[in-house]
Amino acid sequence: MSKKLKRNLLIGTQALTMSWLLAGSGRAQVPVPGGGSYSGTSSYSEAKKTVSPDIDLTGGVQHNARPADKLLSQGKYSDAEETFREALVSNPGDVNSMAGLGIALAKQFKLDGADEMFERVLRQDPNNSLAYAGKATIILNRLQSSSGTIRSNKESFLKQAEEYSQQAVRLSPASAEAHFTLGQTYKEQGKDDQAASEFRTAISLDPQHSNAYNQLGHIKLLQNSLAEAQENFTRSIDLNSGNSSAHFGLGATLLKEGRVDEAIKELNTSLYQFPNSWPVRIALGEAYQRQGNEVAALKEYQQSILIKPENAEPYLRIADIRENRGDLELAIADLRSGLTQMPYNIDLRQRIADLALKLEKADDAIKGYRTILQMSPNDNRAVKGLSQALYLKAQKAAVGALLASNDYEAALKTLDEAIKLNADDMELRLSQAKLMSLSGTKPDLAKLGTPQNDGEKVAAAEALMAQGNFQQCSQYMQEVIGRLNDSKQSFAVGDVALMIKDLDDAEAAYKKAQSLSGSPDRVQRGLNEVTRLRKSAVDDTKVADELAKKNQWDGALDRYRQAVAVNPKYADARVGLARALEKKKKPSSANLAESAMQYENYLVLKTDLPTKDAEKMRQQIGKLREKSAEMAQKEQKNKAG
Repeated sequence: MSKKLKRNLLIGTQALTMSWLLAGSGRAQVPVPGGGSYSGTSSYSEAKKTVSPDIDLTGGVQHNARPADKLLSQGKYSDAEETFREALVSNPGDVNSMAGLGIALAKQFKLDGADEMFERVLRQDPNNSLAYAGKATIILNRLQSSSGTIRSNKESFLKQAEEYSQQAVRLSPASAEAHFTLGQTYKEQGKDDQAASEFRTAISLDPQHSNAYNQLGHIKLLQNSLAEAQENFTRSIDLNSGNSSAHFGLGATLLKEGRVDEAIKELNTSLYQFPNSWPVRIALGEAYQRQGNEVAALKEYQQSILIKPENAEPYLRIADIRENRGDLELAIADLRSGLTQMPYNIDLRQRIADLALKLEKADDAIKGYRTILQMSPNDNRAVKGLSQALYLKAQKAAVGALLASNDYEAALKTLDEAIKLNADDMELRLSQAKLMSLSGTKPDLAKLGTPQNDGEKVAAAEALMAQGNFQQCSQYMQEVIGRLNDSKQSFAVGDVALMIKDLDDAEAAYKKAQSLSGSPDRVQRGLNEVTRLRKSAVDDTKVADELAKKNQWDGALDRYRQAVAVNPKYADARVGLARALEKKKKPSSANLAESAMQYENYLVLKTDLPTKDAEKMRQQIGKLREKSAEMAQKEQKNKAG
């Protein structure tokens, strides 16, 4: 080997800072949780063995890039590996060549070999900043693995990476790469402000640091500072057009700004440079979904899962598409496949329970919400969902049986505990009022205050529906529907109204979605379901009336309950249910109390009932309440005896 070539190789090895800045593309880029891609990087410290006059202590390079730099910047990591190995054959003790080989190996994810190289460097030079930064990089790259062992020990791995990168900064405080690696570690730990500070330091030390701009852009994107994010990503791409992570970040920023076509262009550029990036696949799926291309969106989400199966987001997005198509069972199946990878993921479990509730599988929903509450006590979403599932169950079964069950008492206790911790959460108090109404207790909702936002108004509507205050329920729902300006929100409100069987307002919400250019198929499915439920209530009531004429009260009771469950505002079903409860053989105190409540509901719904008939029914309600109270006392004495 000529002396000139040896000198070029040596200088190229020592000038790796520039190669780190430019090596943002190709196989080295690995997606990291929280957005962006990680380019495994490190830096040179003040060399202890051989220091070239061409390198200053900031890691900046004062000469044109040498062959070794170009190999790394072009993503030709196997060629770079070969070059460094040749250098080590000529000079086995060259610390810089060892470090360069470690970098090339780390870039190819040959992490054990890279680690061995850095260990050799540290044995010869215990204060080599590059080796410590490189070891931190190896740990960060290992964290991209789907290994359960690594995932379960993520915190300890990050702590080790932090120690290594802090040591690199202490040994070489003017090294841009040392600060960059520390910033990457902070970013993985969720310490975004500290990470941003380190990235800014890296940029101030080396204004040509493409990846520092890139990662700073990702933090700004997470913080929704879109203008700053776009500026940083653009600067990163200007410095290194091959930085797939920067193209991804710019695409994600454009997507947030609603510039979908431009976003797709940037995301496809990123994907071309690095096809195995799961966050790029998710962002591209979202862009296609916004365009209405659900087939392409599903493909991208599924590709993301193949790359990183333990990430919950694509499963949730796939469930959105399945639900939008009306395939709720298939949506649950997809979510359950995610649970096999992430059994403790609350979001997946919550979504499964919510879908079970929409399918009116009350027991499955109750079980799902209970599991969540065991994992995360006082989780507000689960508490509210549990109360909704229990109310749904009560609509389809004898209320008395539910009141006597452990489910009812446990739910009230859970609500009490959640309310103590969230005293200002009106939705929790409304959920409690909804459940209490099943026992005949009617908390004064006015004492809870006036609902201030749409979420509280929808929750209030549910509680009012449970109490039989159908007019106020509709008033709140109509207020919410009147303000809707997005088809997705309209569908969501329609689905809630459908779930509580407020069919009139469900119909209004779906029609509002139609006016906002919502999916015609989705609108039609919702309206068809409203029509089906109305017809089902009428048909069940007719059958129940025939059974009642034959004094087959138990059979009639079941049919009236089905009718009320699918259309609570159907007056004929309410009065039939009240009569069946009153006339059934050996009615209990709970039966009579419920009968009185159903007669009251009928009076609210039957607005055209003659005054004389209404007064007669009120007298009958009073007698039923008295008889129920007397019977309850006797039942209590019999239990005590």
